[in-house]
Amino acid sequence: MESRRENALLRQKIDLLVRRVFGASSEQLDPAQLELLLQLPDRSAVAVEAPVAVADPDRFVFRSRKERSLRLPEGLPVVEEVIDPEPVKAAPQSWRCIGQEVSEQLDYEPARFLRRRLIRRKYVHRVDLDRAPVIAPLPGRLQDRSLPAPGLLAHILVGKYCDHLPLYRQEQIFLRRHQVHLPRQTLARWVALAADWLKPIYENIRTGVMAGGYVQVDETPVNYLEPGHGRARQGYLWTGSRPGGDVFFRWETSRAAACLDRIIPVNFAGTLQCDGYGAYRAFANGRGEAIELAGCWAHVRRKFYEAIESSLRPAGWIVRQIQHLYRIEAGLREHRAGPQLRAARRAWQSRPLVERLERVLVTLKTSGRHLPQSLLGGAIDYALGQWRTLGVYLTNGRVEIDNNLVENAIRPTAIGKKNWLFIGEAGAGERSAITYTVIESCRRRGLDPYTYLRQVLTRLPHMTNRQIPEVTPTAWSKTQRSLPRQAAA
Repeated sequence: MESRRENALLRQKIDLLVRRVFGASSEQLDPAQLELLLQLPDRSAVAVEAPVAVADPDRFVFRSRKERSLRLPEGLPVVEEVIDPEPVKAAPQSWRCIGQEVSEQLDYEPARFLRRRLIRRKYVHRVDLDRAPVIAPLPGRLQDRSLPAPGLLAHILVGKYCDHLPLYRQEQIFLRRHQVHLPRQTLARWVALAADWLKPIYENIRTGVMAGGYVQVDETPVNYLEPGHGRARQGYLWTGSRPGGDVFFRWETSRAAACLDRIIPVNFAGTLQCDGYGAYRAFANGRGEAIELAGCWAHVRRKFYEAIESSLRPAGWIVRQIQHLYRIEAGLREHRAGPQLRAARRAWQSRPLVERLERVLVTLKTSGRHLPQSLLGGAIDYALGQWRTLGVYLTNGRVEIDNNLVENAIRPTAIGKKNWLFIGEAGAGERSAITYTVIESCRRRGLDPYTYLRQVLTRLPHMTNRQIPEVTPTAWSKTQRSLPRQAAA
């Protein structure tokens, strides 16, 4: 009996590993399949409670996908080409134009290198010959006698951190397509130069995120090279995000709770939303009552979703209840509800569902039918262990139901490390964190990162630290929105 039980547990883990490696990454379930599942008679020893009297969340609605026509931006430059018939070209004086037919194509011209030569002329006064010659001052540069212009630096940064092109690939592209040889060591120095100049903007963004009293935190592993070890070591990009605001990244060489002391300011007081990693709880306990932890329902759902294959009925029922919670949140987002309305509707609709879920999970736990080593048993233990933090969003209208916003901010780094595999050194991790922060802030505001970086790197040599708030992506987007109004006025 013991060997059979152990084989069953091992088979569950193998099946889960196969699904993670070869299966679909989406966690969506067919609503019709869940409906059929929940209508089956319950033959398990544990009875699932009947639904309590709560407002019925919206039913599943199947919407057909509308055909989307390709829309081109109105501001694209237009190049007109007139094509006349051959008889007209032969004798244009014999023909009279009575109309035209216009057709359009979307075309593209590849980027090009150019030499930007600054010529500063010297002048002497024609009458006052004793006056010293005059010459225009050299415009400010990021570094004395630096070769790269802001446009090239912006292109390299966007290529590496936005388009996920490693520097060695950019080196090959420059050489093979443009016959310009730029060694990757040189490109790495230029990336470091740009990151050093962007650091004040990064610090301004980080301070703004932590000033709101509510931040979502997560971390992702990134390999880096350390001299003397002969292999890559594992570091971490810690991410802090404020829903509706900015996001910042912080590079650390470990995942210990001590890293949070360097990420979260000492004077921070508020809500920290995270997953069930123990370092967050240890950090919050060290800060006393200043920090309240909020849990993530997406992590809970993910564990029960993984258990559906082995425990179809109980796991499927729990996933369905969590879907009801998410449908309530979708309605709140659709109506752009504020914190007070969100807290009121959650107390009316979500709290009864959460309380029913807790009773069912406790019943499943005490029944002893699901081993802690099984997928369903592990999901139950995880959910009950996080239950106090999972209920924070019910009373605090500012808090989201999950940590997905910060996980979405991490996705570009996950795609990037699949291409460049590792960071060259630990110091390069900090530069990556700075650049990712600025680019992600641009993405959240719909800004073109290349245009922003080029203009900001042009202006930074002429600015003081007090002027840095004027060129953050937040301030920049407000300026860009006001330009059309000023032009129209």
